[in-house]
Amino acid sequence: MSAKERLAARQEKSKPLFDDMHEWLKRERATLSKSSEVIEPIDYMLKRWDGFARFLEDGRICLTNNAAERALRGIALGRRNWTFAGSQRGADRAAIMLSVITTCRLNDVDPKAWLADVFARIADHPVTRLYELLPWEWKRASAATVMLAA
Repeated sequence: MSAKERLAARQEKSKPLFDDMHEWLKRERATLSKSSEVIEPIDYMLKRWDGFARFLEDGRICLTNNAAERALRGIALGRRNWTFAGSQRGADRAAIMLSVITTCRLNDVDPKAWLADVFARIADHPVTRLYELLPWEWKRASAATVMLAA
């Protein structure tokens, strides 16, 4: 579904349930004693309610953090290898490259194609337009070039 369609579905189906849950939590919170074991988790959730409910206002927001966890899995599995970066500068470079590659993947851009094109063009590219080489801008420009060629 598109972000607009997800937002419409969330507003229709999730928002009423979500609002009911919020009211229920507040009602239950008022009936509990301070020594209750569930008061801390309820307080935690109520204090962070706006962040928890943000998915109801933006269809682009995922309901889970599964995509982020999958993206980090390779880094976690290679954690021991990162201790052999050689130096702080080497570790910084590895972190930058991993961030760039992950950004490409999250934007459905082939990291190898993006890097090859950016490396070929960056020396002659105007500094004031470097933003055009960012993965999401690069993808949009590449799609436009393909459409013009067709």
